[in-house]
Amino acid sequence: MPDAPAPHRSPALAILLIVGGLLGLLASFSLTMDDIALLQDPNAGLSCNVNAYLQCGKNIGSWQGSVFGFPNPILGLMTFPAPVAVGVALLARARFSAWFWWLFNAGLTFAICFVFWLAFESIFDIRTLCPWCALVYLVVIPMWTGTTVRNLAAGLAGPALARVGRALVWWVPLISLAGYIVIFGAAQLNLDILGTLF
Repeated sequence: MPDAPAPHRSPALAILLIVGGLLGLLASFSLTMDDIALLQDPNAGLSCNVNAYLQCGKNIGSWQGSVFGFPNPILGLMTFPAPVAVGVALLARARFSAWFWWLFNAGLTFAICFVFWLAFESIFDIRTLCPWCALVYLVVIPMWTGTTVRNLAAGLAGPALARVGRALVWWVPLISLAGYIVIFGAAQLNLDILGTLF
């Protein structure tokens, strides 16, 4: 299959993937260390526990925190190196085939669906906003948006959607902001996070 055409040579997506992947790894590593701390001492004081509503302890101990039979942060440790590697390759001007971009986009689509599910389970069922989880939300949303728009603009879904993709390139930050507003707005309305801090 021929290489996917690149809509532009801007390093913006590459930098987004590198920074997002590294921050996702940081969050996953920190949550894993907190999980280990709780295994060693169920009463351990976690750095992410700010108050009753802004904390990760309840999330780690919930069934949603191990939905695949192992702690969710392990999934992050396994997958967040991928966007870092893709971002570095893009900075080195690597070209990937269309199938690769679709596979990468599919992985990010799973990630963003999982993120929104976890966010709303956390806010409405567990009734917390996990700080490290929030960092994952912050990076996954623009990585998915940027990659999806890039693939549309590159013509991977046909010429009609290519025009849509090119029109959306400059809207990636605002689309990501809309995702943040949905999650963090729900957290504020349901948990009054700001009220618990001030």
